[in-house]
Amino acid sequence: MYIKLTCKGEKMLTNKKIIRELLDESACSHNKEKKSSCDKPRPGATSGGCAFEGAQIALFPYADAVHLVHAPATCQGASWETRATMTSYEGEDNTPLGYCTDITTNDIIFGGIKKLTESIDYLVKHKNPKAIFVYETCVTAMIGDDIDNLARTKQEEHGIPIIIVHAPGFVGSKNLGSRLGGVAVLEQLIGTREPQVIHPFGINLIGEYNVTGDMWQYTPILEKIGIKVVSTLAGDGRIEDIQSAHRAKLNVIVCAKSLITLCRKMQEKYGIPHVSVSFYGKRDTSNAIRTIVDAFGDSELSQKAERIIAEEEAKLEEKLTPFREILGKKKAILNTGGNKSWSIASALQDIGIEVVATSVRKATLEDIEIAKKYVPILMQVPANEQAKLIDEHKVDILLAGGRSLYTAIKKKVAFVDVNQEKKVSYGAYNGLVNLAKDVCNAVQNPVFKIVGTKAPWEE
Repeated sequence: MYIKLTCKGEKMLTNKKIIRELLDESACSHNKEKKSSCDKPRPGATSGGCAFEGAQIALFPYADAVHLVHAPATCQGASWETRATMTSYEGEDNTPLGYCTDITTNDIIFGGIKKLTESIDYLVKHKNPKAIFVYETCVTAMIGDDIDNLARTKQEEHGIPIIIVHAPGFVGSKNLGSRLGGVAVLEQLIGTREPQVIHPFGINLIGEYNVTGDMWQYTPILEKIGIKVVSTLAGDGRIEDIQSAHRAKLNVIVCAKSLITLCRKMQEKYGIPHVSVSFYGKRDTSNAIRTIVDAFGDSELSQKAERIIAEEEAKLEEKLTPFREILGKKKAILNTGGNKSWSIASALQDIGIEVVATSVRKATLEDIEIAKKYVPILMQVPANEQAKLIDEHKVDILLAGGRSLYTAIKKKVAFVDVNQEKKVSYGAYNGLVNLAKDVCNAVQNPVFKIVGTKAPWEE
């Protein structure tokens, strides 16, 4: 994955061929008809999240692994535990703890391999992990530490997988980093272990981070139908499960479209097809289940799925009735990223809310095309547009990340945080009930009308 050049000392340079391949992903929707590259690195692009951050976020939900950042200590705090990824792992959960080799000026001059060696030995002795992910960053990539060779040596010595993630921040955006993380897992973990049983309807969940337990809302329904979740990348994931992921029959992309490269490569290498779904809202959850079931082409499985979908939708409608009476004529603006630009919009429409506009600033071209079907106005620069749209359309509620709270306060409209900082799950059928509750509570909360007014002594 890296090439070595010797010129007044050895330097490790990112393999341009691999980066080019990831940016020219043939499975991306914009490459289906007319060839066009994904966004390439440009000055200032990493200010919204660098490649290292994307790789780290994509992989750290593995609770039975340790994540070691080979970098100065400042890199460690960039994105650690920004998402409330939940796990059912019964052993020590390593995700709340971030480990770093703490590269200093001396290490830049003399090399940081000694620190990395000591760090790996310490983690194996004191944490007993199932695997160790080692993240290369800007500084350690530039000084040329030979971490690949060290990983091979330590893997043989300790008998556990040591996965090297080559994603220094300077190579590109967070999206590219997620792709690099997926490729690292494919090349170093997947296919290294055989399962005891191969399930006829086994699936891998790709890009599911189980934020606030989203995954746990729909996996029991899939299991009830007869579908087995073989592994996840990476929410509530296990190292041994992802090692056996090559024996699944279908890959299901849940959120991170950046991991479509992983799915395409698994299809080429192992013959596993892939589908892309959303589990937000009633319609999309039912369609997601049907899409997964239809991919297997089993009539008995399809009949069972339809019966369970009907049961779940009936229970959901009963729970949503009181909320629809309150939310029936409300208008909302959605400012979030990725597939949430349309998936949350679909969920809001399912509870009777009119979605006036949604942000597509961080959405892929495929997400933008889907969003057009759900929402009439697509905001390119929401910071400049959402306040004006709230006034023009008499919007009642703004759903976004925490930074947009001040816009809601200024405009005296209700606000709900729907980004990864949210505290409850909005996934699948039960998650839609949670969303309806939060929106109702926000709409009926008088604080949003009061907080933006002048204090009595200012009038």
